[in-house]
Amino acid sequence: MLRPPWQTHIYRNRHGRGPRTPMFGTRLPRYRTRSGMFDDMVSSQIRRLLAAWPQFVKPVQFAVEDVPPSAPAPWEPERSATSQCYAANHGIPARIVLYRMPMQMHHPSKEELEWAIRDALVSRLAELYGRRPEEIDPDWTGTEL
Repeated sequence: MLRPPWQTHIYRNRHGRGPRTPMFGTRLPRYRTRSGMFDDMVSSQIRRLLAAWPQFVKPVQFAVEDVPPSAPAPWEPERSATSQCYAANHGIPARIVLYRMPMQMHHPSKEELEWAIRDALVSRLAELYGRRPEEIDPDWTGTEL
């Protein structure tokens, strides 16, 4: 039976240099990395959009990458450093990619980052389906594109 890491016993080897416990508990907020917190924010926004628009969100794949590619594709008319969407073609489903590091650099506080993630997802969904972002989320502020 698997046990969570905070319930397992950590033993040291006979020289005292074996596996050690973390400096702080795994249940504490500091245990989460910045990339883990970013992934959690993205997944919570996707769940929120899925509850409101399941027919739009279910066929789309979502991804998080650290940085955008350095060489843009020839068919990309405008580059966005924070997110990108790719339409479905040849059996490949539509995809929305968020770039973590540029978003975290532009929005240093957690609240700003949550709003930026929400706005990026809504604007990219609207772009994929040819709708206005206000139709998908009435509270869309239009800060990210």
